[in-house]
Amino acid sequence: MTLEQTAPAGATDVWLPIPAEEIDGLPAPGTAGLNYRFWDGEPDFPADPANCAFYVVPYMKGEAVAVRPLAGMTNVRAVQTLSAGIDHVTPGLGALRPGVRLCNARGVHEASTAELTLALILASLRGVPGFVRGQDAEEWRAGFYPALADKSVLIVGYGSIGAAIEDRLAPFECARVVRVARSARATERGPVHPLTELPALLPEADVVVLSVPLTPESRHLADAGFLARMKDGALLVNVARGSVVDTAALLKEVESGRITAALDVTDPEPLPAGHPLWHAPGVLVTPHVGGSTSAFMPRAKRLLAAQLTRFAAGQELANVVLTT
Repeated sequence: MTLEQTAPAGATDVWLPIPAEEIDGLPAPGTAGLNYRFWDGEPDFPADPANCAFYVVPYMKGEAVAVRPLAGMTNVRAVQTLSAGIDHVTPGLGALRPGVRLCNARGVHEASTAELTLALILASLRGVPGFVRGQDAEEWRAGFYPALADKSVLIVGYGSIGAAIEDRLAPFECARVVRVARSARATERGPVHPLTELPALLPEADVVVLSVPLTPESRHLADAGFLARMKDGALLVNVARGSVVDTAALLKEVESGRITAALDVTDPEPLPAGHPLWHAPGVLVTPHVGGSTSAFMPRAKRLLAAQLTRFAAGQELANVVLTT
């Protein structure tokens, strides 16, 4: 059954957080009756939510903004995020009628997030935060530091972002890269292990990268037991969601000096002034910038143009992660 066949009459608006005239390749206004409305989370809605057929969620505006119009979108047929994760939208999905497609932004964030992951690994291992502090203090902090070469890297969450991270690890002469996902499967690069094998894999990894979506099952995946299984001196890198890590458990481990961490996401987030993570030993914090680079907007626009071309033609959408 196509989207067009399931369409309720009268729903023709497309809510976009990017002005339609800035997106090359969109169907022309009026195609299939569609009208473009710009809304990027402002207090006032651009039109009656009941007339919205396709809702593109404002990017990085938080859950409260993302879900605010959903209850009034009684005729919406598709909800499109501009993030890989959908956890900021799912709390509002219960207000939607059955059959609404929720699509994520697979293909938009892989390059940027994988780049930052490598930057966090290299900066942490090679002591770059300490060098920056040394420069500020005019101190020459020479010495030997760990290299990424010859290290074992464990990627927990081997979707498109996890695969893109492995792409960028390839030139760095790692001893091995181990892949973990919800269930086992084979890839051209080697096996993907199921999550059930994680306890046995953690003690062998020098670097553990978290790139899983936030779900009830993955919340606090990196808890006290997970962290205790990591080898002494290992580095934890979180580019997933802050709540994937138990912050209290992590603080105990890093304050002991047993492991180190590089975090693009934190719990809570934004990290408030005075929080102990800011000054915890061996912790590098970046402010959730994995996807927000110059690579984001061109890819986001291409995704929206392609999705709305399919939508206007009554075709099935790409990146459908669930249907209400």
